Amino acid sequence: MKIRSIQGRRIWDSRGRPTVEVEVVNDDGTLGLGIAPAGASMGTREAVELRDGGAAFGGRDVQSALRGIEREIAPALIGRDVTDQAGIDAALIALDGTPTKARLGGNALIATSLAVLHAAAAQARVPLWQYLAQARPVKLPLPQIQIFGGGAHAGRRVDVQDFMVIATGATSFSHALEMTAEVYRAAGGIMAARGTLAGVADEGGWWPSFSRNEEALDTLVEAIEKAGYVPGAQVAIALDIASSEFGRGGRYKLALEGQELDSDALCGMLVRWVEKYPIVSIEDPLAEDDEQGLVAFTQAVGHRVQVVGDDYLVTDAGRVRNAAALGACNCALIKPNQAGTVTETRAALDAAQAAGYATIVSARSGETEDVAIVHLATGWNAGQLKVGSFARSERMAKWNEAVRIESRAGAPAGFWGAAALARRSKA
Repeated sequence: MKIRSIQGRRIWDSRGRPTVEVEVVNDDGTLGLGIAPAGASMGTREAVELRDGGAAFGGRDVQSALRGIEREIAPALIGRDVTDQAGIDAALIALDGTPTKARLGGNALIATSLAVLHAAAAQARVPLWQYLAQARPVKLPLPQIQIFGGGAHAGRRVDVQDFMVIATGATSFSHALEMTAEVYRAAGGIMAARGTLAGVADEGGWWPSFSRNEEALDTLVEAIEKAGYVPGAQVAIALDIASSEFGRGGRYKLALEGQELDSDALCGMLVRWVEKYPIVSIEDPLAEDDEQGLVAFTQAVGHRVQVVGDDYLVTDAGRVRNAAALGACNCALIKPNQAGTVTETRAALDAAQAAGYATIVSARSGETEDVAIVHLATGWNAGQLKVGSFARSERMAKWNEAVRIESRAGAPAGFWGAAALARRSKA
């Protein structure tokens, strides 16, 4: 099936900022839509968004990216076989011609690449996850769901970016959402009663007013118990430290507590947290430039928890293989817009799983109603999915899409559950 037309348009993300949507229409009239999300805390090596600068929308308009789609991308792709994802993505990469997709924009490329993927599934007349699975057995992913937002997602009211829960005792995806809903509600009630609730953060988690980072962990354990679950046995904790946001050159400034720590001291603090709290996953525990710190931390706790690479790995297959050779991390966060195309995203996931890493497909803080990552996580059998919190429609659209997939697929799809955490290699 050939591509008949490609159109780019400006739409709006969850922060009310411009982003890029691409519509690909096939010869038979079937079509696919792809939308580029946007991050707040970003690795320095990820694909670069093309923004206009200037006064409009704080410099974030995307008219230049849309012109590139109209003048260069569409003419290059119209008439091509929509099912040739690898060939189309290679053409996009060559057309841009820069290592970080800076000329045409990573936002233009990922929106186009995802739209092609959706259009291919549409012409096959199957759900996207099923098109990706290619008749291979797959399972619904285990969700990581934010309860408290911090860091760049909540005005840096706490230094840690995400305090999340994982329903390790859940028997289905829908059950995991039920359990999380109770924890989310309990946490909000506790904070409201104490006067520590300051609103809702970028990704829908409660915006906290804590005096210490560890207070968030104490409150999270309390919320799990108040919801009627056993911390660790039924509901565990996952953290995204996002250390690159407050650390550089092996020095880390924790603004909330007025501390400056070196790499060893930060590692020591996090190890103590692992020993004290039911933590099963820690993302970006050290900054992207602190490779030795990441190696040391993985050696210290990698046998007990997931050590997740995000800013350090930036959904790049080569960086994943290098990290695995060094012994840094044992789990890779997979973000399509970090890579810039679907093919590169899949290559990073494949490299991670070949290295014995667990994998988590992830949304960004600036999101839309696009639910593609749910289908990627399911169809690629990634094991885990991170979308944000249990609030805000751009988040709930994705959680609800997974519920639909589970309902429609029935028992054959299965659910990863806590077994997804065991996929990582042992340090």
